[in-house]
Amino acid sequence: MVETSDEWIRTRTGMRERRIAAPGQGASDLAVAAARGALRAAELDADKLELIIVATFTPDRPLPATACYVQRKLGATNAAGFDLSIACTGFINALMTADSLVAGGMFRNALVIGTEVMSSVTDYQDRDSCVLFGDAAGAAVVGADASEGQILDHVVKIDGQGTEMISIPSGGSAAPLTADRLEARENFLRLSGRQVFKFAVNAIGDVVGEILLRNGYTIADVDLFVPHQANLRIIEAAATRLGIDMDRVIVNIDRYGNTSAASVPLALDEAASTGRLKRGDLVCLVAFGAGLSWGATLLRW
Repeated sequence: MVETSDEWIRTRTGMRERRIAAPGQGASDLAVAAARGALRAAELDADKLELIIVATFTPDRPLPATACYVQRKLGATNAAGFDLSIACTGFINALMTADSLVAGGMFRNALVIGTEVMSSVTDYQDRDSCVLFGDAAGAAVVGADASEGQILDHVVKIDGQGTEMISIPSGGSAAPLTADRLEARENFLRLSGRQVFKFAVNAIGDVVGEILLRNGYTIADVDLFVPHQANLRIIEAAATRLGIDMDRVIVNIDRYGNTSAASVPLALDEAASTGRLKRGDLVCLVAFGAGLSWGATLLRW
């Protein structure tokens, strides 16, 4: 589609392959597949689920919330739900929200899903960005039983001065889609790669340092880091800045590309299913993305 090569993509991003949703597959379809796996792992029937939070900026439709489609398809008839949209930091923010609501006694359990059909907003005429994104979903169940692990803390931040660095120019109330805006391809994602790289490396270092310091831990105490999978070079540069060996970092961007809100739960699931995580491990999730936004979660597996 564009003038590029496998070598160029691998060298600059670390990506070798990715997955793209089938025609007609929406964010809720991917979300439901991930949700079923999470419910099985938690040994929780769908009708016992009390809350569904879907992190996505590529919803099935602008209205209604994708959580409503997920509830219907799962048969989770007793669950409340809503969507949360903050792009690649979505899962961290959704996990924080679920944790707070369950800990506060509002709900006994919550299903947290990060799901994106990035192919629906990718401009396949843009050489710099079209090679980056894949479609995926990941999910986790949050409950009140601390014997099954414990969420220790969250730090989330935004900086609205960076709104233009990663954005979709048109399609919202400030700039509704028109024929001219469609012709200008303003319905697709745009990003400033070099600026994002610098921001991301600094953001990861700052938020990881902050969450560890305020909980009395050091880098050496963390058994596994689970970063947003945006670019292998960003992950490596951030690890170097923090003084982390890459054997303590889960990386799967080579197989999935950047899946936005799905990338952290997707990587966490892979770490769990491949034996990278042991009961009692200290785990740090960290993400960054449009907004600008960034955040981290610290948990005991």
